[in-house]
Amino acid sequence: MNRASANFDPASFAASFAQQFPSASLSAQDMSQWFKAAQQMFGALPGAAGQTALAGNGAANPFAGLFELFGKSGSLPTPTAMHVDPARLGELQADYAREFSELVASFNQPGLDTAPALGDRRFAGDGWRNPFYALPAALYLLNGRFLMRMTDLVDADAKTRERLRFAVEQWVAASSPANFIATNPDAQQRLVQTHGDSLLAGMQHLLVDMGKGKVSQTDEAAFEVGRNVATTEGAVVFENDLIQLIQYKPLTATVYQRPLLIVPPCINKYYILDLQPENSLVRYAVEQGHTVFVVSWRNPDASLAHKSWDDYVGDGPIAAIDVVREISGQSQINALGFCVGGTLLAAALAVFAARGPKGQKGRKSPVASVTLLTTLLDFSDTGVLDVFIDEAHVQFREQTIGGALGQPPGLMRGVELANTFSFLRPNDLVWNYVVDSYLKGNAPQPFDLLYWNGDGTNLPGPMFCWYLRHLYLQNELKQPGRVRTCGVPVDLGAIDAPAYVFGSREDHIVPWTSAFRSLPLLGGERRFVLGASGHIAGVVNPPAKKKRSYWRNDDVGVDASDWLAGATEHPGSWWTDWSDWLAGYAGKRVKAPKAYGNVAYAPIEPAPGRYVKAKA
Repeated sequence: MNRASANFDPASFAASFAQQFPSASLSAQDMSQWFKAAQQMFGALPGAAGQTALAGNGAANPFAGLFELFGKSGSLPTPTAMHVDPARLGELQADYAREFSELVASFNQPGLDTAPALGDRRFAGDGWRNPFYALPAALYLLNGRFLMRMTDLVDADAKTRERLRFAVEQWVAASSPANFIATNPDAQQRLVQTHGDSLLAGMQHLLVDMGKGKVSQTDEAAFEVGRNVATTEGAVVFENDLIQLIQYKPLTATVYQRPLLIVPPCINKYYILDLQPENSLVRYAVEQGHTVFVVSWRNPDASLAHKSWDDYVGDGPIAAIDVVREISGQSQINALGFCVGGTLLAAALAVFAARGPKGQKGRKSPVASVTLLTTLLDFSDTGVLDVFIDEAHVQFREQTIGGALGQPPGLMRGVELANTFSFLRPNDLVWNYVVDSYLKGNAPQPFDLLYWNGDGTNLPGPMFCWYLRHLYLQNELKQPGRVRTCGVPVDLGAIDAPAYVFGSREDHIVPWTSAFRSLPLLGGERRFVLGASGHIAGVVNPPAKKKRSYWRNDDVGVDASDWLAGATEHPGSWWTDWSDWLAGYAGKRVKAPKAYGNVAYAPIEPAPGRYVKAKA
C-alpha cells in the first residue's frame, strides 16, 4: 500500500464530502462504509492487479495490448512529419471558430434550463439536458468532428491517412465525457440513488474483467454451449488435432444425395451459424433436406503452437471433404465457407485441382458447388483491418509468435483478437460497456450473440503469420501459382465448380466490393448476391424474421459499381435464394440416413463436441 492510501481516512473524507454536497442524499455514514469497502477491495491492487493492468497482460484497461497490433517501437520505421495545406487548414479553423461561437451563444441564453438534445445516444439520458453537462458534451462532439476532418487534410498516402483516422477515432471515443463519472450525470444520479453501491459494483465488475483481460459485454454465466446455444442435434464423426467434424441429424424423411459441408472461420467458434434454432443456418439447411456436416475448429493450446497454414488447409477442409465423401459415398459434395473459412476452403479446392483427378471420373473438383460468404480471396482492400497490417507489424509477429530468429512459436491469443475487433467499433463494443458496467454498476445482460463474440479462439503463431504476410500483406493467393500450399502451387482459376459468392453491404471487415473481386478469380459459373447489414448480421438473416433485403444481378462480368447499379432489390433473406440455387447441385432426393457416420467413421460423441467448448 502506498503512503497516500495508508494516510487516507474514510470517515474524515466522508464527513467532508457530506458537508460539501448536502443534497447528495448520501450520509457521512454511508460514505464512510462505501470507502472502507472500496479500500478493502482495492487494497492490494497497486501491488498486484494494478501492476498487471499497467503491464497490459490480462488487464481490463481497454487499450491494453491494442497498439501492439502496430508493432513494437523498435520495429517501426522512424515517424515522418506530415504536411497539411495551410489554406485548407485555415478554412477548417475558420469553420471551427464559427461553429464554436454559435454553440457557446446557444448556451449563453438567459434562463436556459434545458439544453437541446445532442443527437448522440451516449448523451440521450435526461441528465444530459442540464446545460452544466450538455455544454461540455456538445463541445466534445464539435471537437471530435473537427479532429476527424483534420485527418482528411493530411497530405499522405491512403493507408497512412486511414491509420491516422483510426488513431484519432480511438482517442475521440475514449475522451467522451460519458466515460468519466465526474462528467456523466447519469452515472452520478445512479451513484446517489444507490448510496454508492453502483460504484462498488462497478469496481467489482472491473476487477473481474481485469482477470479476464477484456471488458465484459454479456452475462457469460447465462450460456452454455450445447445447452442453450449450438443445440442442433448431431454427432462428431471424425476428429484430428485441428478439427472435429459434426454430422447433423436429418429433419426430413428424404435428403439430397450430395451432402453439404460448412467450413466456418477458425478465428471464431462455429456456432455463430447455430446460435438458436430460429436463426441457425445449420438447422435451416437441414430443414431444406441437406445432410449437413460442419467443421468445428479446435482452440489451440501451446502444444499446437507450431501448426502452419498448410496444416489448417490439410487437416481442415481437405480432411473434412475426404471424410464427408467417404461417409456419403458421393464423389462430389457441396461446400460452404464463411470468412477465413472460405479462404481456407478455396485454398483446399485449389490444392485438389493441382493434385489432379482422384477417382472422380476425370473431374478435378471434389465439390459440385462452392458457396463463399463474406470471404476474401483478393486482399487488395481489406477494410478497416488494413490499418494494422504492414511490414513492421508482420515482422513483429513473426519474431514474437511466428518462430522466426530461432524463437519457439507462440499463440495469437483469442482475447487479443477479440479486443481488436471490438475496437473497430469502440463506442458500441468497448466504451458503452465500460460506462454501463463500471460507472453505473449494471451487470451485463444475457445476449447470445455477444456471448459468441467473446468466446474467442487462439491461433498458432506460424499459421497466423503466414496468413498475414502472404495474404493480407502480399496478396499472393490471387496470383496463379504464386503460393504453394500442401506441397503444390495453387491456382484459384482451376476451381471449376459453380460458385455462390455473398457479400454484406455494410461489412467493415470484408468490404462487399472485395468479396465481389473473388468472381474473376474462380473458374466456374458464378452468382453474386449482396445482403444488407454487416459482417455477421448480413449472413445470419433467417427468412422467418422477414428483415432486410438482398440484391441480385446475374451479370457478373462488370465492375462492382455497375453490378450494383443494375441489381434488383429483393425483400427478405438471401437464404431462400441460396437454398434454391443449392438445390440445383444437390442431386436427387433419397431416404434420409438413419445413423451417423459409417463403419469407418463411427460417432465419437454428441454434438457440439469437445473442441468448441475449450476456452481461449
